[in-house]
Amino acid sequence: MSEKKKTAVATEADEQLIVAENLEIGGSIYETTLPSKYKNKQAYKPQNPNHVLAFMPGTVRKFFVAVGDRVAKGDKLLVLDAMKMNNELLAPVDGVVEKIAVKVGESVPKHTLLVALKVAAGKTAAPKTSQKKAAETARKTAKK
Repeated sequence: MSEKKKTAVATEADEQLIVAENLEIGGSIYETTLPSKYKNKQAYKPQNPNHVLAFMPGTVRKFFVAVGDRVAKGDKLLVLDAMKMNNELLAPVDGVVEKIAVKVGESVPKHTLLVALKVAAGKTAAPKTSQKKAAETARKTAKK
């Protein structure tokens, strides 16, 4: 069983409060120090699987869907230009596009909500015609 003991130590060098923490693990005591900004760090919370977030800062270049469109898992939703790369963001689940939270040309920071999907309880949304199927149909038509 580990035991934690905390003491606050003020340092004059950087004038930040440093928390000294003693941890007892397996009978051994370890002392560690943490800067005060560590205390203000946000705790991890799991991402909503129905939300598509910006995985890095970038600019929204193009949407492939509109509000009310049905999408299947893996369908293209939008293009996010980040670090001079066009990243196609895909639908994480089957559903219906409930909200588009940004506009084309908008610059977004990391973790910004881009698209919200709604999944019917107990049902999966009927997928819209995927781009692969559309390309196959176009090739078949061109061969005739």
